[in-house]
Amino acid sequence: MKAVGYRIKGEPKVLVDIEIPTPMPGPRDLLIRVRAVSVNPVDVKRRRWEDPDADSDHRILGYDAAGIVVAVGREVTLFKPGDSVFYAGAMNRPGTNAEYHAVDERIVGRMPDSLTFAEAAALPLTSITAWEILFDRMKLDYGSRRRHGALLVLNGAGGVGSMVVQLATRLTGLTVIATASRSETSDWVRKLGVKHIADHSKPIDKAIKAIGFEGVDYVAAITTTAGSAPDIARAMNPQGHVTLIDNFDDSIAPFKPKSITISWEMMFTRSLFETADMDAQHRLLTEVSALVDAGVLRTTLSQASGPINAENLRKAHETVESGRAIGKIVLEGF
Repeated sequence: MKAVGYRIKGEPKVLVDIEIPTPMPGPRDLLIRVRAVSVNPVDVKRRRWEDPDADSDHRILGYDAAGIVVAVGREVTLFKPGDSVFYAGAMNRPGTNAEYHAVDERIVGRMPDSLTFAEAAALPLTSITAWEILFDRMKLDYGSRRRHGALLVLNGAGGVGSMVVQLATRLTGLTVIATASRSETSDWVRKLGVKHIADHSKPIDKAIKAIGFEGVDYVAAITTTAGSAPDIARAMNPQGHVTLIDNFDDSIAPFKPKSITISWEMMFTRSLFETADMDAQHRLLTEVSALVDAGVLRTTLSQASGPINAENLRKAHETVESGRAIGKIVLEGF
């Protein structure tokens, strides 16, 4: 089958078209005919820093995918051949940038009926990450409109930020503040329902005060920069909660005087360790699918970049690496 991978880490030019055998599904696996994929920062980071495993001469990247089930393992109970599905894959298995892909059914959801494969492929990784930040890490009440205070979303126009602001504005009572610094990113988050926008080209504590907020109770730190911990801490109310995604090398000491809770979010944890609640991601994606079909959530596809091949993936990686991507870049078909 056709696939896109790399044989040595490096710049986007290391991505090449290759031919590899079609995978065989394991007992709980679905074999998916991949119809569309999207590109995430994790793809860029792994391509840049990680060589293929010692037992392979290549690595296939890709996490988000939407496609059709063509075969199932002997212990599969949730899906059948012919089902349209979407999912975000696992870090410890080959990626989705291939014609066919094997994935554990417990991290797969039914694709929204109202979306195309390309529109659906934009959603899984960011939806899971955003959901887990709000409802697993911050322990907010799903669907409750009771006022919880204010949430600051750093990089609200990015892939994850675009889903955090949608979930938070529609399914919680939080006052949502998104950061943006360009007219196009500000317009994007406004279309997603955000009323309060802070300019993240300024220190974040000063940026929120400039729009009338003295402090926030929650921070979804989708992206952070070196030395930003004191600014974030100053922007927070006592006994708040910050959730981090990126590697964070700064001292967390600035958060101590305010007794701020710090949590990490990594959406691959459940699949990487096959936790007892691994199927929570199946249930989560099924709920996201229903919310999309009900018109509560919308796709965050912002750029369709043609078929899945090395040339188009190189361009998509370059856009993501630039730090100026809005929403999600999707490739469709081979």
